This record gives sequence, structure tokens and C-alpha cells, in this order.
Amino acid sequence: MPRIHFGAGEREHLRRYTRFFGSSGDAAPKLSHYTLTHYRDWERKIEDWQRPILENRSLPAWYKSALFNELYFLSDGGTVWVEVPSDADITGGLRSEQGGLPALPPVLSEFGRFAYLEGQEYRMYNTYDVHFYASFALIMLWPKLELSLQYDVAASVVKEDCTQRLHLMSGRVSKAKTRNVVPHDVGDPDDEPWERVNAYLIHDTADWKDLNLKFVLQVYRDYHLTHDHTYLTDMWPVCQAVMESELKFDTDGDGLIENSGYADQTYDGWTVTGPSAYCGGLWLASVCVMCKMAQILKDDAVYQKYSDVLERGTASFEKILWNGKYYNYDNSGKSYSNSVMSDQCAGHWFLRASGIGDGEFQVFPQSNIHSALKTIFDLNVMSFANGTMGAVNGMRPEGVPDTSSVQSDEVWIGVVYGLAATMIHEGLVEEGFHTAEGCYRTVWERLGMAFQTPEAYCEKNIFRSLAYMRPLSIWAMQLALERREAEESAAP
Repeated sequence: MPRIHFGAGEREHLRRYTRFFGSSGDAAPKLSHYTLTHYRDWERKIEDWQRPILENRSLPAWYKSALFNELYFLSDGGTVWVEVPSDADITGGLRSEQGGLPALPPVLSEFGRFAYLEGQEYRMYNTYDVHFYASFALIMLWPKLELSLQYDVAASVVKEDCTQRLHLMSGRVSKAKTRNVVPHDVGDPDDEPWERVNAYLIHDTADWKDLNLKFVLQVYRDYHLTHDHTYLTDMWPVCQAVMESELKFDTDGDGLIENSGYADQTYDGWTVTGPSAYCGGLWLASVCVMCKMAQILKDDAVYQKYSDVLERGTASFEKILWNGKYYNYDNSGKSYSNSVMSDQCAGHWFLRASGIGDGEFQVFPQSNIHSALKTIFDLNVMSFANGTMGAVNGMRPEGVPDTSSVQSDEVWIGVVYGLAATMIHEGLVEEGFHTAEGCYRTVWERLGMAFQTPEAYCEKNIFRSLAYMRPLSIWAMQLALERREAEESAAP
């Protein structure tokens, strides 16, 4: 089917291969011939790609299996890759000088549009709070597709959809899409993706605290890995717009955003109130990369603005949330506020993945990060299921899982791989591999879920959402290993 329609049937889309083989529907002989005459070359290139990892005796066999086999989801995740018409205007006319983008960025014109589902059971394309984790597979292996996806997300940031919708958790009605905030997703395949975004109806995600921050962090990470200056320049006004939207969540002016007393982030069933380790850490990391990008682009006013925010925010973060061993879950004063969250270092993880996080651009004290990671390993990993199932999302200081929500006592495989990557970045290599191995053994061996890795499971082997996007974050481990190897090779 070279020509496809989504559920709404409003637009016709041409699959990517039609650029090379035509869209008339008679390309099967040409496709077959091309495959039969090129497959040996493809096999050779795959072997050349995989060989350095497969022959590396320092890497455990389970890791090699997980690293390559988790890539199944990029083709099996309801994936679509389509052409963009040459007369398309992805922003609806809002140009860079107005905070928008070029009408048709070259990467979209050349490489098309790419979308994959959050999961085979969660029918939303390019779910952005989850793609934050999964994006490492794209940026490391198919960087042009990651940049294309980012342009599509950026284009939707500057748009508004005033259609009123009822949100299931709060019972409130609000806009389908608010201007200058990152969407939750780019749409439902049963509707018209890219044209109508935010298929997610549980919460009004315009008020979520993590989406804008994850966009800013990915922009700089992508620039760091691709050195694409045009991309950085195009994204800069959009980054400024979403950060300006985010600033309103700093309600007391201390440089640190506050969560709003409900599940207003990717953990959409886990209530968080006031300053929090997860969103607060993402915020400070985003402020840091705003300073870095402003420095690269010689935008002195923005650099000074966010340098001031960073100075106030880091002081507040340490004062409010650091308890001497780790960062408290939040500052609500409730019974779970001092739970140990496995994902509390997510902001620092992205700084390390982006080649910063120390020196001029150090946000979190290194001793605190090491202490937090060791606490997570001791409690969330080794005190959970005898250290054999990865890291539970939330653990109480006394060594029992946090059961205050439906998600706090789950293990999220993609989060665990990100945690393991953070440990590797910080030199805790053995701990990182042990942490991640628990997830692989549980999913691929004990539960028998090969090529359908779920979002989550519990200690009693109850699982949720088979075939999910987030576990692609295992490629963040590979990035951390490569970065570590490069640093060791460069050392005198």
C-alpha cells in the first residue's frame, strides 16, 4: 500500500519508499529485484555495525541481546514513515523571527516524517514524555529521523487548537492544544496525526511540568551528537518559547518550578506536589542547557537570564530536596515525600549524555549524585526482589516499595535502562549492568516477553502495556559506554 490514509481519511500520505519506487502500486517486482540484488551488501553492513559490540568480551551476552533486539519496536511499533509534500508548511505560517520555523525544513523534505506508537496498546504517535527515553536509539542510529521528529514537535509547539475537550482525571474542559507548549503526542492513527495532536485525554498536558523541559534537553543533546548548527538555530526560538511557558510554574520565584499536586508528568498516576526531584532536576538541567545554547549562539541576554535562574534554582533544589543521602521525591510533607525515586537523576543523565554536567556547567554536586545513585542501587535495586528485577520506581527509606500509587511500586524497563546509563556515566559500571540485567532476565527469560517488552511490571510478575517505546533507552547505555571508552582512551 504505497498510498495510505489514517482513520479520519482527510489526507493521503505516500510511504517513504515511493520516492524511489513510485506510488502507482506496481512496485513489487522492482522492490523484489532490488532486495535480491542488494541483500548481501545489507548483511555485510549489519555485520560490520554489530561486530565491534558482539566481539567485545567485556560486555555481557545478555546486554548484546537486549541492545540489538530491543530495536524491534522501531519497525513493529505501529511505525509510519511518509513523504512530506513539497508545498507543505509545517508551522502554519509562523516564521523563525516570530518564534516559528522554516516552512519546510530540509531534513523533513529529504528524509520525510517518522512516527511510532507509544505502545501497541497505547495508541498515540511520538508520545513525547516517553520518546525522551527512547530517542537515544534514533539519535545514535538514525539521527536524521530524530531531527525530523523534533521539527514536527517544534512545529506543533507554535500552533493552537481551541477545540474544547473533557479530560478524564479532572473532569475539566480545556483546549486541545495550547500555544507554546510541547504536545503530549502528535496524534492518533485513527484520526489525522500531525494535523490534530494530543490524542491523550487523561490529563491536560499543557500543565505538565516535564514535556517542555524534555524538548529543550533533547534539542541540545541532538545538537551535541550531530553538530548540526542549522538545527540548533532553528530550534532556539522554540526553546525560548517553551521555557518562557515553563517559568510560570516557579510560583515563588526561587528559581525552581513546583508540581501542582496531581500526576503532572510522565508518571501520570503518581501524584507530586511542590518542588520535586524528577521535575526539579529536569528543570535545572534544561536551564543549564539554555545557558549552553545561548553561549554557542552568542545570545548574551538569554545567557544572563538563565544563569541567574540557575544560581537561584540550584540553591533551592539542594536546600529543599537534598536529605544527606538522596533527593526526596517531593516537598509535599506527605508520607511518601521522602521516598527514593529511581528516576531522580534524570536531569543529570541528560547533561552527561550531552557532554556537560561538570565545570562551568555543573548543576548537581557530584558527591550528591554518587550518593543518590548508590542509595538507589542499595534500596530500589538490591532491596527489591533480591536484586533480580531491576529498580522499582519508588522505595521507602526503610527498604519496602512505595505503594502510595499505582506506578510507584512498578518497574519501568525504559527508566531502568536510563538509570543504568547514568550509573555508567558516573563510573558505577558494575552497578549499572547489574541493575539493567534484572530487567532483561525478567522480561526476556522469566516472563517470556521477547520482542514485546512492556512498559512496566511488578514484583508479583503483573505487567502493563506490552510492546512499548520506552525500553529503546537501552541505547543510552551504549552511549555512556562509548563516552567512557573515549575518555579513557584520551587520558594520559
